[in-house]
This record gives sequence, C-alpha cells and structure tokens, in this order.
Amino acid sequence: MLVLSRKTGERIWIGDDIAVTVVRITGGGVRIGIEAPSEMPVVREELKRKLEQQLEEESSAKPTLPR
Repeated sequence: MLVLSRKTGERIWIGDDIAVTVVRITGGGVRIGIEAPSEMPVVREELKRKLEQQLEEESSAKPTLPR
C-alpha cells in the first residue's frame, strides 16, 4: 500500500485517467473527490461488501436443476 500525505486541493493520479483530490480535511475525517472514466465503477467499501453479499445470497437461493 502506498501512503501519501496531501493537503486540501492536492491531487493523486492513478494512471492517466483517475484523479483523487483532497476536498476537505476535518478533525474526524477527510473528504475526497474521485474523477474516473464512467466505465470504471467507484463505490464505497461497505457498499461493495453489501452488493457482494446480496449476489452470494441470490446465487445460493436459486434451486438447482436435477441432472
């Protein structure tokens, strides 16, 4: 993992197409902005886990056909 220090308004580039900007720093956290191509999904970790769990539940709930 790469760990960097940034100030408000500074950016980090990931490749040529993704920019992460520090928008605001407060005592309890950091607000960031992410610019990425529309075909690149950008989601919060907790949402990703929830979606993965839902997909897992849906696939295990489907009845299997007898062979």
